[in-house]
Order: sequence, then structure tokens, then C-alpha cells
Amino acid sequence: MRSIFGFAAVLLAAVVPLVAAQDMTAALQALPQCAAACLIDGITHSACSTNLTAACICTNAPLQQQITLCVSANCAIKQTLVTKNVTDTACGVPVRDRGASYNATSITLIVIACTVVLVRLCFKVFVIRSLSPDDYVVFALLVITIPSVVITSIGTTPNGVGRDIWTLTPEKITDFLFYFYLMAMLYFVQVALIKIAMLFFYLRIFPAQGVRRLLWGTVIFSVLFGIFFFFLAIFQCQPISFFWTHWDGEHEGKCLNSNAIAWANAGISIALDIWMLAIPLAQLKTLNLHWKKKIGVGFMFLVGTFVTIVSIIRLQALVTFGTSANATWDNFPVSLWSTVEIAVGIMCTCMPALRLLLVRLFPALGGGSSAYGRGAYYGRSGGGGGGGGGGGPGGSSNRMGNSSKRRTLGNLTSTSRSHNDSVPPSTSISLDNVSAKQMGIVRQQTFAVQYDDDEASLVHMQGMDRGGRKDHDMETL
Repeated sequence: MRSIFGFAAVLLAAVVPLVAAQDMTAALQALPQCAAACLIDGITHSACSTNLTAACICTNAPLQQQITLCVSANCAIKQTLVTKNVTDTACGVPVRDRGASYNATSITLIVIACTVVLVRLCFKVFVIRSLSPDDYVVFALLVITIPSVVITSIGTTPNGVGRDIWTLTPEKITDFLFYFYLMAMLYFVQVALIKIAMLFFYLRIFPAQGVRRLLWGTVIFSVLFGIFFFFLAIFQCQPISFFWTHWDGEHEGKCLNSNAIAWANAGISIALDIWMLAIPLAQLKTLNLHWKKKIGVGFMFLVGTFVTIVSIIRLQALVTFGTSANATWDNFPVSLWSTVEIAVGIMCTCMPALRLLLVRLFPALGGGSSAYGRGAYYGRSGGGGGGGGGGGPGGSSNRMGNSSKRRTLGNLTSTSRSHNDSVPPSTSISLDNVSAKQMGIVRQQTFAVQYDDDEASLVHMQGMDRGGRKDHDMETL
């Protein structure tokens, strides 16, 4: 770290014009003693010894390199920072500060995300009157996200994020790293909760056992993923306080490679996002929908790719993470893109609920694929092709010259065909109690319509056609 901060001495000679015009001794007193000695020695052996101007001294590359090496070898980190600040001021280098823009961006994005969550929860509580597991996860995400924006406003921003570290006091540098430490812990939890919320959403719309096993396995992995990195962030340094005090080189302790931790978390997170996208998209081929509606369903799942895209963009900010000497400036992109990633992730988890709200407000946006009534279970019977109405709910067909009988199965209505008249038409029974010999050819397809949920449900249907071939359909209603 000292060798990198030694670059602060590159512009030390900028004070020389002041010296030539006023008092050299007074100017040198503004610098640490070690840096002043390097400055005098460097100028004496450079081409600027006969041209004591800022234009010469501030832009002489060989002189800058010589002074840099000297300061790196002879000055402590705090002394190097003071030297860099003095010389930048003397050379007229502008002060860089992106803290205000970051704070405004963070507050705006998080306020929008939290508003979306509140709209979702209010809609579920007061209109749907039912909360699902993913709603509780999103609420937990909201509870954790609010402190993160508060820490940004009263912690990292006032203490130097987006500014050069040499323009800050030692106390501010330490405070910045402390608040950054807290933000890192919250970030790891937020990333995991976003994934868990999306997975619980998938669990509600995919009842097929094979898919559910994959989803539950991914839920467990995501929980472990979040817990592991949360505790890794807490205990990455021994003692823990060494995370925010190590910068000055005056404290003893050791830390894990924070750059490797950040890359590992980002890599696993992106891979998990791709896996979570592949699961629902793989089910598109089983949807019993017009291709246009399949595209619409696909776009519903592709909303999650926005989070993945932001995560990938964030990778470029991790190149210098944990290794930069100018932590307050170089960690600005990491802070910014992490905030964007979390805000976009929160909004994506709420998109299905917002879609339903918009459909409630503007029914024309629904474009449903079924005209069936709401909130009930339906049965559909009939084979492929042929006679009128057999494929609709409660429809009948006499294609084989057999009697059609309508039965009520609790909330399920089904039409069966039988060669055996021993079952009276008015009898209300379960198909499970009728033998295959009595029923002849039976095709049963069952699906649930969940209009009062966050989405048009995708529900697995099984049946047998006339040739005995198993049929697996997924239908969006």
C-alpha cells in the first residue's frame, strides 16, 4: 500500500514556485520532513534545478518518479497522504468528489424499490387478502434495504466515498471503511434474499414435482450461499476491527483476500442467476399456449436477466477492489453498481404482482388465454379433434355413439365416456372409485386458475389420449 501511495510525492515539486517567490523554509514546513528531504534532493539532481516553475516541476516525469520512490521508502502512509494533498493543491489539481451524485442515486433507486415493495404488499394484504412465502421474503428484504440507504447517507458519503483518500482526515478514512464493512454484510444478505424470493415465486407457479425438487434444492443452496458469505464478511479480518484500521499500516492483524471473496460471491451469484433463469425457460416448451403468449411468458421470466446484467457490469468494478490504495475513490463504482443491482433485483421480484395490479386497473392488458371463471378448479375432457364442445368445460361428445355422463368431483367437473350404463347419469362420484372396465376410455386434465395471485398460474396437467400416450401440458390462464 505504501508503494502505491508513494505516488503522492510525484507532484511534490509543485511547492517550489511558492518557495522561489516567497519563503522556501515555510513551504517545506507544510510537508512531512521525509517528503521535504526527498523533494530537495530530487530537484537538485533534475533539469528543473535551473527552472523552478510549476510547469517544469509538476510535469517532469523522471523527477516525479524519483521523488515517488524516495517518499515510498522513507515516509509512513499518513505522511504520504499529507504530501500528496499538499502537492496536488500546489499544482492546482482539481478536487474530485462524486459522493453527492452517489448519494442522490442511491436514495432515488432505493426509494423507488421500497415503494414498489409497499405497493405489492398493500395489494396482497388489502386486495388479495393473502400473503405468500415470497411476500415475506420481500418484506425481509425491505427491512434490510432501508438501513443500507441510511448508512450510505450518514456513513459512507460524508466520510469520503467518491473522493480521493488523501483529501480526507485519518478519522474519516477509518469511519468510511467501517461503514463500508457494514454495507458489505448487508449486500451479501440482500443478494441471497432476492434469489430466494424469486425461487418461492417459481414454486407457486410450477407444481410439477421434478421442477419443484430442482427449485427447493436451489432454495437451500441460496440460503447456504447467503449465510456463508454473510459470516465470511463478518470474520474476514482478525481482529474484526482490522478491516477498517489496517489502511494506515500502524495496526496488527490479518485479513482474508477481500478481492477473492468479492469475485467468488459475484461469480456464484451470476451462475445462480443463469441457473434460475434456465429452470422456468425450460418449461416454455410444455406450455399449451399460442407462440405469442409463450413469448409473453418468456419475457416475464427474462425480467430477472436485468439483475444478471447489472451483476456482470459490476464485475469491472471488482478489478481493484480490496487492493487499491485509494479506497474511497476506487470503491465508488463497486458501491454504485451494488446499489443498482439490489434496487433492480427488488423491483424485478415485484414485477408479477405489479402486472396483476395493472390488469386489475386496466383489464384490457390482461389478454388472458382462457374465458373460464375465476377462483375455481376446472376439468376438461375429450380427445383430440372431432366433435363439438368436448374439449370445453362441461362439454360433451358422442363421437363413439356412447352416452355422455357429467360428474361433479368436489370442485372438479369432468365429462367421461363409458360403454357401461351401470353408472347412472345423476350419480356424483369420484372417478378414482370407477374401474377402468366401467369407464372405458377416460381422459382427465386438471388445472388451477389462480387469478387472485401474483401471476397467471402455470399448472401441470396430465392425461391420456386415445392412443394411451401421456400428455404433459402447461397452461397459462
